[in-house]
Amino acid sequence: MVQPALPSPLPLFPLTGSLLLPGNFLPLNIFEPRYRNMVADAVEEGQHIGMIQPFVPRQDNWPALDLPPENPALYQVGCAGRIERCEPQADGRYLLLLKGISRFRVRQELPLHRDYRRAEVEYAEFAADLKEAEHPLSPARLLAALKDFGTAHQLDLDYDLLGALPGVALVNGLAVALPFPPAEKQALLEAPDPAERQELLLALMGMGLEPASPEEYYSPPTLN
Repeated sequence: MVQPALPSPLPLFPLTGSLLLPGNFLPLNIFEPRYRNMVADAVEEGQHIGMIQPFVPRQDNWPALDLPPENPALYQVGCAGRIERCEPQADGRYLLLLKGISRFRVRQELPLHRDYRRAEVEYAEFAADLKEAEHPLSPARLLAALKDFGTAHQLDLDYDLLGALPGVALVNGLAVALPFPPAEKQALLEAPDPAERQELLLALMGMGLEPASPEEYYSPPTLN
């Protein structure tokens, strides 16, 4: 099956602490008007949305004293997702399921369109993302480290289910699911390939990082 060309410009959905990686699925509940506009346009124009994190500077004290800006600065790397399921709701919301296709790099942000953000993006440096599922990767080291991490942080994990996953699916799933702060999530997103993402994940689990507190995440206020 030939992969359809990925779009540029790409509509952007900024969401702190939430990652989309190639092959992963991300459910979204959308009801802020500008993002409802974005979804309606995406459904009409090619089914793709770019998930990207706002850049939130580290602060010594949380919660921050000032509210985050309405359109904060963004990291330069995100992941384009294809809308696999879109369920309009009677109250105007959309329930979406995105599938990660390829990471992208922002080259130039464009003026707001129907109040949502868009950018000219490039995919070339992430061409291998389209075949990421084929990357050979043993999950053994990661599963061993995960048991220690899960015990230390009292995480309720189904190790039998996780152990049945292919290596890349396990690495990407844990990169998305484990409660690391936004900067560490971004580093996992930007890892060159699944093998290096696994090494970074192992390092983060071994550092004894505390799971991020809710105050460390900023999400658009009408997304739950």
